Amino acid sequence: MHVRSIFISDVHLGTRGCQADRLLDFLRDYESENLFLVGDIIDFWSMNRGIHWTPAQNTVVQKILRRARHGQRVMLIPGNHDEAMREYDGVSFGDIEVRCEHIHVAADGRRYLLLHGDEFDQVTRYHRWLAVIGDVGYNLLVRLNASLSRLRRLLRRPGYWSLAGYAKNRVKRAVSFVFDFEDSLIRAVRERGLDGVICGHIHSAAIRLVDGVVYVNCGDWVDSCTAIVEHHDGRLELVRAWQPVAATAAIPVPAASVAVSPAPARCVPAGTSNDELPQVAVACNGSAIRL
Repeated sequence: MHVRSIFISDVHLGTRGCQADRLLDFLRDYESENLFLVGDIIDFWSMNRGIHWTPAQNTVVQKILRRARHGQRVMLIPGNHDEAMREYDGVSFGDIEVRCEHIHVAADGRRYLLLHGDEFDQVTRYHRWLAVIGDVGYNLLVRLNASLSRLRRLLRRPGYWSLAGYAKNRVKRAVSFVFDFEDSLIRAVRERGLDGVICGHIHSAAIRLVDGVVYVNCGDWVDSCTAIVEHHDGRLELVRAWQPVAATAAIPVPAASVAVSPAPARCVPAGTSNDELPQVAVACNGSAIRL
């Protein structure tokens, strides 16, 4: 499928949790004019403790570089895990632009602020040691989740269940942090007179229209495996690579709507049965639609 733009974040190359194979499947199925890498693409934090670099991760880097060489616009917006690249704001490496933030004008004329989002995370900004401890704990949960998924398949337990996602969504303080993060970003975008924001950082994919501001989070390629694509008419779609269908949250003017479109079959992880696929609720204008 050819789309106008692709937005991905939080790939965390160099770690065991990186789902490079799933990302490669996605990149093979989606071609674009623009590819925006919205932070935490390479995890320098984790690589300081130990490097886990697979052939699939190497292929991801090669595919991105190939797209840039073949004329696609590729932009890296560094996050906190690859913050060393922020020193090179405005520099291009191998046809890949580096920007700390960027204003993206969509095909429908809407202007979106592109940034990773850690600037609005009070823990990351002022308590870095706590953020590092949280990162170690999250990576441990992701690794345990792989073993748990194999056990559930052996026991023939239906449904997909993420230990890391459960811990993140059930801890009251973590949930309130997510809402505070989103509210802070939305206020900043409104103050700058923009139409929306496209970010990453919190590993919680979403497309929502909040008081006239479009909030978009790319999610991650560690646990949920999600990306945002912009179609040629400016519609934004949330692609979930763990499902045989993708939830499409279209943001036309003036209201938001939700539709369902087929996703490439190869996006389903190898060895995963239909009973193990998650059910997704997509929020739209205050309601939830079960797919």
